[in-house]
Amino acid sequence: MLGSILRKNLLTFNEYNMKDNKKIAEFMGMTYGDTNDESVMIQMTNTGNEVVPIESMEYHNSWDWLMPVVDKIEREHKANFRIKCTWNEFTEYSIHQVIVNIEQGEMSKDKSCIYDSKKIYDYVGDAVKCKREATYQAVVEFINEYNKTK
Repeated sequence: MLGSILRKNLLTFNEYNMKDNKKIAEFMGMTYGDTNDESVMIQMTNTGNEVVPIESMEYHNSWDWLMPVVDKIEREHKANFRIKCTWNEFTEYSIHQVIVNIEQGEMSKDKSCIYDSKKIYDYVGDAVKCKREATYQAVVEFINEYNKTK
């Protein structure tokens, strides 16, 4: 019974990551090559189009996948990512939070910034053990907010 609960939780976790990874891939400019097939996306590269299976996306597992997303958010949306690390004496490990801050800007058609100058966007993520996980959560939350303004 415990094994079936763990498999169910793992499946839910993987489906959740796949959904968020698709969201990130779309934000990064990937598209579906075939509207009837959502198992792969197309990534434009310098050497041509590359087919990327959704299951192979590693935004949630790899800094190599995640950092270009952070760079794009900082560059194109004038955001500032900060990682706050705190030692938790009760659990005896460090916890990490990612704080995303946008202090100024206005909605523009070229999407140079998605928030108006009257609104300050602050996201303080959940405290987790892993910096990469905290950053991933912040990226997903930012994209969710960004998609609301499109």
